[in-house]
Amino acid sequence: MTVTLRVGATDGAPGMVLRPWDDGDAAALIDAYRDPLLRRWTRVPVRDHAEAARWLAVRHKGWATEEYVSFVVEEEHGGEGHGGGRRLVANVAVKAPRNSTGVGEVGYWTVAAARGRGVASRAVDALTDWAFGTYGASGLHWLRLLHQVDNVASCRVAAKAGYDLDAVLPVRPPFPAPGHLHVRRRVTAGAAVRHG
Repeated sequence: MTVTLRVGATDGAPGMVLRPWDDGDAAALIDAYRDPLLRRWTRVPVRDHAEAARWLAVRHKGWATEEYVSFVVEEEHGGEGHGGGRRLVANVAVKAPRNSTGVGEVGYWTVAAARGRGVASRAVDALTDWAFGTYGASGLHWLRLLHQVDNVASCRVAAKAGYDLDAVLPVRPPFPAPGHLHVRRRVTAGAAVRHG
């Protein structure tokens, strides 16, 4: 499956393109993982080309099986063609969009330079709409977003992307702090449309 999602520009932010990761993204991926805050909130290190290749292989397999679909998020800055006028700003993913429970999970990270500009919430919102549109007919009815309680920025992203706080979760290894569970349910015919 080849998918490209577009998020329109706003008065204060450029447009974005969400597309599957490819092997040509390795150098940008390694650069993104130089950020200590990104490394704090993620569990798989990417320090060199071998680790980048393993990380990318997991994303390729996820698309092949549709068990873990992951997009690189790029901001558009003019220019044409793959990578022309774009720069990597985030990663967004849906885990288990096809399963018997009808529940999937959204995950994401942003590069240091993209934080605080609404990149993550806009990308997560676009990903969520796409996931419900793509997998809703086969049973996906809600998505969850989890983060540690001390990750205040992720709480803001979840709220801006329409994910309601559903529960506070106890400490569960490998995470050293309690967590927040946010959920967003698929809007079906006749249901109220989310605004905000």
